[in-house]
Amino acid sequence: MNYIGISNGFHDAGITVLDNIGNILFAGHSERYSKQKHDKELSPLLLTDALSYLTDKEYELHYYERPWLTSLRQLRAGQPVDFRTIKNRIGKKIVNQFNTKKITTHAHHLSHAAAGFQTSPYEKATVVIIDAIGEFDTITIWNAYYDMFGVAQYDKLWSMQYPDSIGLFYSAMTERVGLRPLDEEYILMGMAAYGQPIHLNEIIDNIVDGKDILSFKQNLHLGVDKDFLKDADHMNIASSSQHLVEQMIARVMSKARIIGHSKNLVYGGGVALNCLANRLLGNFYEHIWIMPNPGDCGSSLGAAALGYRKQLNWKNAYLGYNISGPYPVDKLLNELSTNGIAGVANGRAEFGPRALGNRSLLADPRGNTIKDKVNEIKRRQKFRPFAPVILEEFAHQYFTMPTHWDNSRYMQVISTCRNPELFPAIVHHDGTSRVQTVPKDGSGIRELLEKWYVLTGCPMLLNTSLNIRGNPVVNDRIDADRFEILYGVTICS
Repeated sequence: MNYIGISNGFHDAGITVLDNIGNILFAGHSERYSKQKHDKELSPLLLTDALSYLTDKEYELHYYERPWLTSLRQLRAGQPVDFRTIKNRIGKKIVNQFNTKKITTHAHHLSHAAAGFQTSPYEKATVVIIDAIGEFDTITIWNAYYDMFGVAQYDKLWSMQYPDSIGLFYSAMTERVGLRPLDEEYILMGMAAYGQPIHLNEIIDNIVDGKDILSFKQNLHLGVDKDFLKDADHMNIASSSQHLVEQMIARVMSKARIIGHSKNLVYGGGVALNCLANRLLGNFYEHIWIMPNPGDCGSSLGAAALGYRKQLNWKNAYLGYNISGPYPVDKLLNELSTNGIAGVANGRAEFGPRALGNRSLLADPRGNTIKDKVNEIKRRQKFRPFAPVILEEFAHQYFTMPTHWDNSRYMQVISTCRNPELFPAIVHHDGTSRVQTVPKDGSGIRELLEKWYVLTGCPMLLNTSLNIRGNPVVNDRIDADRFEILYGVTICS
C-alpha cells in the first residue's frame, strides 16, 4: 500500500507519495511544474512525476483539509463560498488519473501537525501550528505521541479561531507596505532590520483587542485601511509589525509550554517560516523541529502521514524532481574561483521554499560587490539579505547560534555573525544571517564546501534559491538552460 497526500485549492499546491514502510518517495511543488508562482492547482506534470514513484498499485488518497468546513467558514464570514465537491476541487481530470475513487480528508491544522511530528525524531512532542487560516483554526496546540503500536496520536489542547490570526495580521501588514500578501511576507521580515518599532503601540491600540494580544478588533482577512499609518516609513511599519508578531508568538509558545507535556517542540504552519522570530523558540523549548516545508504545500506530506499513521523515515528535504548525474563539484569550484558566482541544478529538488544546494545560486561571501551582483541577477531590492551555507562543524566559530539551536540545516533561524566585516554578502543590516549548516552527510553541497574550504580557507558560500523574484525555483534542465541564457549565469548540472 502506498499513500498519496494532496494539498491544493488555496495556494502552493503539492503532492507527496509514501510507501508502506514510511519512506518518503516523492514530495513536490506544483509551481515548479506549471511555472506559476504559488500555483494553487495541481499540475498534471507534477502528478505524472509523483505517480512514477509509486511502488505498489494499491494506494490511498488523503487530502489536507476538510472542504465542507472551509465552505462553512466562508459562509459565516460573508465571503464567496466554494461549494465544489472534493473531486472538483482537486480537478476531475486529475482525479480520473488515480485508480481509487475514495479520498480521505483531514483537518487542516492536523495535517500541519502530522507533517511536523511524523518527520521529527521525537517519540513525543508539543506541536504548535500558527498560520493564516485553516478551516476555522488559526493557532492550535497539541500533545503528540506514539502509542504502544507506534501509531501517532494527537490530542488538541487549545486553539484560536478565525478571524483572529497572526498569519492574517502579518499578511495585512505586508500588503500595507506595498508587497504581495501570501507571497512576500519574507520581504517584510527583511525590511524590519532597517526600521524601528516606533509604531508598535499605535498598531496595538488600533488593531489588537486590548483584552488579549492574540485577538484583533477587525477582520484582517480584508487587510488594514490604506490610510492606516499613512505617512509612516515602510521600514518602521515592518519593524513594528515584526516586533508585535514576535510578542504574539512568544505568548503562544509560553502557553504551549505550560499546557503541553513535552520539552520537545514541533512547530508548523506558514508563520513557522519567520526565521527572525524563530530565534526566540529556544527560550521555551530544549529541542526544536520545523519540517522544511511547514506551509500548505508541506501539508500534502502531513495528509499522507495521517494515512500511514506511524513515524516517517525522514532523511533530508531532497524529495522532488530529479536531474540525474553526479554533483558538479569541480565545475562549480572552477566557476566560483573564476567569476565568484555559479548556479547549480542537480539531483532531487528541495521540498520547501528554500534552496539547500540542489537548486541554488552560489557565490563567494567575502567580496564587497557580490551581494549587489546577486541581487541584480535575481531582480531583487538591494536591501535584501542572502544566506550562508557552512560546514556544520564551523558554524559556532563563525556564528552565535540561538539558544537550543545546535544546527540550522534548513535555514530556519537567524544567527549573529561573529565577524560581519569579513563576509558582507551574507550578513543583514542587523548583523544577522539565516544560516544553513551542512553535516557530514555525503551530499554534493557538503563535498563542494569541503573542497572550497581547502581551496580558500573559507568554510562557507552564499546560497540563495535559483530563481528570479516572482518566479518559481528552477526545476528541470530546461529551466536551468533558460536561466543561464536570460541572466548570464553559468548553471552546472
